[in-house]
Amino acid sequence: MLSSWVGSDCCSWNGVFCDAATSSVVGLHLRGNHAYEEVYYLEGDKVNEYLAELRNLKHLDLSGNNFQGSQIPKFIGSFKQLSYLNLSNAYFNGIIPHHIGNLSNLKVLDLGSNIEAWLITSNDMAWVSGLSSLEHLDLSYVNLSQAKNVDMVFYMIPSLTYLSLRECGLTNADLGLHLNSSKILPNIEHLDLSSNHFKGQLPHFFQNLTSLTFLDLSYYNLSLAWNSLLNMIPSLSELHLSHCGLHNAPFSPTYLNSSAHSNLQYLDLSGNSIEGRFPYELMNITSLKVLDLSDNNLNSSVPVMPNLLKLDVSANNFEHIELVGIWRQCHLKELSVSGNHFGGEMIGPSSNTSECSHYALEVLEADKSELNGSIPESVGKLNNLRVLSLLSNSFTGSIPKALERLRSLEELELYDNKLTGPVPTFLGNLTKLDLSNNQFSGSIPESLGRLKGLPHLYLQSNLLTGPIPESLGRLTGLTHLSLQSNQLTGPIPESLGRLTGLTHLSLQSNQLTGPIPESLGRLTGLTQLNLQSNLLTGPIPVTVGQLTTLVHLDVSENSLEGVVLEAHLANLSMLKSLDISSHHKLIINISNDWIPPFQLRHVRLSSCKIENGFPEWLQNQRMLEELVLSNASLHGLPPTWLQNMSRLFYLDLSHNKLIGSLINLPLNTLYLLLQDNLFNGSIPRSMCRRTSLEILDVSSNRLSGNIPDCVGNLQVMEMLILSSNGLSGVLPSSLGNIFSLTWLKLNDNKFNGQIPQDLGKLRYLEVLDLGNNEFSGNIPKWIGEELWWSLVILRLHKNNFIGVYSMEEFNLMDVIQVFKGSELEYTKTVYLVLNMDLSSNKLTGEIPPEITALASLIGLNLSHNHLSGSIPDGIGNMKALTSLDFSDNQLNGTIPPSMAALNFLSSMNLSHNKLSGRIPTGNQLQTLNDPSIYAGNRDLCGAPLPNNCSNPENPPATRSKKKYKKGNGLRKVWFYLDITCGFATGFWGIIGVLAFKKQWRRKLFKIAEVTMDKVYVAVAVKISKIKRGREA
Repeated sequence: MLSSWVGSDCCSWNGVFCDAATSSVVGLHLRGNHAYEEVYYLEGDKVNEYLAELRNLKHLDLSGNNFQGSQIPKFIGSFKQLSYLNLSNAYFNGIIPHHIGNLSNLKVLDLGSNIEAWLITSNDMAWVSGLSSLEHLDLSYVNLSQAKNVDMVFYMIPSLTYLSLRECGLTNADLGLHLNSSKILPNIEHLDLSSNHFKGQLPHFFQNLTSLTFLDLSYYNLSLAWNSLLNMIPSLSELHLSHCGLHNAPFSPTYLNSSAHSNLQYLDLSGNSIEGRFPYELMNITSLKVLDLSDNNLNSSVPVMPNLLKLDVSANNFEHIELVGIWRQCHLKELSVSGNHFGGEMIGPSSNTSECSHYALEVLEADKSELNGSIPESVGKLNNLRVLSLLSNSFTGSIPKALERLRSLEELELYDNKLTGPVPTFLGNLTKLDLSNNQFSGSIPESLGRLKGLPHLYLQSNLLTGPIPESLGRLTGLTHLSLQSNQLTGPIPESLGRLTGLTHLSLQSNQLTGPIPESLGRLTGLTQLNLQSNLLTGPIPVTVGQLTTLVHLDVSENSLEGVVLEAHLANLSMLKSLDISSHHKLIINISNDWIPPFQLRHVRLSSCKIENGFPEWLQNQRMLEELVLSNASLHGLPPTWLQNMSRLFYLDLSHNKLIGSLINLPLNTLYLLLQDNLFNGSIPRSMCRRTSLEILDVSSNRLSGNIPDCVGNLQVMEMLILSSNGLSGVLPSSLGNIFSLTWLKLNDNKFNGQIPQDLGKLRYLEVLDLGNNEFSGNIPKWIGEELWWSLVILRLHKNNFIGVYSMEEFNLMDVIQVFKGSELEYTKTVYLVLNMDLSSNKLTGEIPPEITALASLIGLNLSHNHLSGSIPDGIGNMKALTSLDFSDNQLNGTIPPSMAALNFLSSMNLSHNKLSGRIPTGNQLQTLNDPSIYAGNRDLCGAPLPNNCSNPENPPATRSKKKYKKGNGLRKVWFYLDITCGFATGFWGIIGVLAFKKQWRRKLFKIAEVTMDKVYVAVAVKISKIKRGREA
């Protein structure tokens, strides 16, 4: 906005207006659009005090900028000649300075803010008494709920013709009901009192507002008072009574007659829960041109109102599109029926309908109305149609040829349907074409290049193929071109560089190849450039640096290479978002001394090679909210200035070689991703002060020590990922106080002790991964009792858990583990993989048959335990299983034949158990032909094992008998040989030694003799006690 403010002649600057005679600055027109597109606007924490020197200022417009919650400057009250002051939607905050009351020449004052209500407030409205010339006052969304003298707004400004007090927190007491009604707003023409806290009867002063033409009382609880309102103000031409509780109000013909309301042309009764039949009484208001009955509960036929030009019955309960009478409304120019539940086809006029000889309809909107089938050819009869909007329905088939007859058509919106076929050839005067999010196929027709007046072309999210036609370069009026999310191939046409009016160019998520054309540098009005997720190659052209109005630049996920220098960015003073990530051959070589001309909000430079270390030029980006530098060849200590990034809510430094402890990090971050670095030391207690932290991932570092007890202070934490470090000790029970926690990953550390009981309070926990630690004790029952409804990932493998494995401990429906032996990234598979992993513990007991009720399970891993018993017969009920591992247990019995019903099973391991019998065959089991699946089960037979089952009924027993008969003689020889060796070893090993060792023999006999004496004495004493007891 201020790019033209160079040189000493300020009168030549954009937005500055000077007096022709004196050259004094009399006007500043510096309106921004921060509230809408955030393309151009001023930003700062205050209005510069030098502005007060412009004593001759008559016009000051600072609306639509961002003054970051600063107060309205008091010096504005010194502009004695000011006649126009607009500070609306500029993010001012605080109390309105009473100095504004000094502006006696002010005719227009706008302090409204519909961006964020009640930023501005007032404690006393007495200052309005000084605005004797004021004609236009807009205080919409200003907090006046605690202000004194609000009634002065109504009677102290007699010149006022426009007054808006929308959503100011007013009540009936603020309306000045005690005043002489003749003094209240005598010249008012436009009055907006909507969205306040008024209720009951209308104040009597309304009947004196004889000049009033516009009145908005929306959200005024009128109840039965609205009929009298129409009689009180006969001058009204536009009346808004939205959400006024009129469902209980009678629509009386007595009040609704054409003579009493001959001026009323616009009536808004939306959101009043009017039920059932259409209020036919409204037909008596013959002057009515616009009728809004949207957001009610109407369900009956809509009558024809010959003088009506615009009718809105959207968001009602009409079940058939015939009820709204599209083909009966001959004189209607605009009709909106969106948001109903038609649930059928949009049929044309029936034979018994009196078809109009001519249709005046210019705008037809039927969005989100559950319409299906094809778009009828009869739409072509609406030959005056300018706007046709049928978005978000379920229309199928191709666009009818009849639409080409609509020569007046300007906007065609068919977004989000199921339309197929090629993109048709459109003629006429289209200003907006939206065919996005359908199933159109084929190439983009060259004929679209003839629509030279077309500003908006949206073809994204279809199945379009082929190249982008060069003819699109002839659409010189184009401002928005969106072709993303198709299957377009070939290069980006150089001809697009001729679209000098283009502001938005979106070509992402295609298969475009070749370099980024240098001609795009001629699109000097471009604010959004999205080329990500293609196959583009070559360097980023330096001509991109000529796009001085660019706000958003995204060329990520291509195959770009070369070097990014300051020259690429030096002129992009309006840039807010920069994404050049995922280019392994792209080098970012920007000097650390460089001071950028922009203030970025979002920076993503991941998977690029950043030279010169951590990019120091970022430290000047005070507005930075998101910084992603993952896998960017960073090393060393993070810079200390990161602590000063007060707005940074998302920081990703993962997959680098950063070192040091977890300090020098911004305090207000919500998402902190530091995984896969070389950070060391313990988790500092200062981490507990980051009470706004929602995600913390420091996995795969070199951290050590315990988790601090204060971790329970992180009350809004959702994901805590500390896996693959050297952390140790017992888990603090305070973890159970983080009730918002959904992910807890502590795997691959050295934690020990038992799992704290308090973790059972984490009712929203979806991921619990404690695998590969040194936990001991029983697996807690609360995992099944408290977390069964939320848990989807459970990994407890490679610990020292003991106890009987029972279904009482695991009442889980959907759980996840290691999928087919591979560690998967949960972020990509959490909704795809549903498995249970309790492997490598010390679990005992049988596999409970109840486990077969977990029909959603995709993987089940109970390997490397001490489980016994048989495999449950009902395992075939687990239809979703793709991975099953029972290896290295003590399971016995036969493999259940029902396993043949597991049609999706692609990985199985039953090795090293005591299973027997024939291996089942059929279906998916036929593909599992690796013998190692069954290795270590000596009594199994059948394919894919080499040993056949000769007796299909009882192969293990038959095989055992044959083996016994075959080797019967050999076994007898070994039996007697064992007895002989045992006798020789036992007898001569003891008796023989005593025979030859006289000293050993004497000691043995002496020990035996002493032992016998002790036994004898003990027995005798015991017997004596028993006898005495009986005699007593």
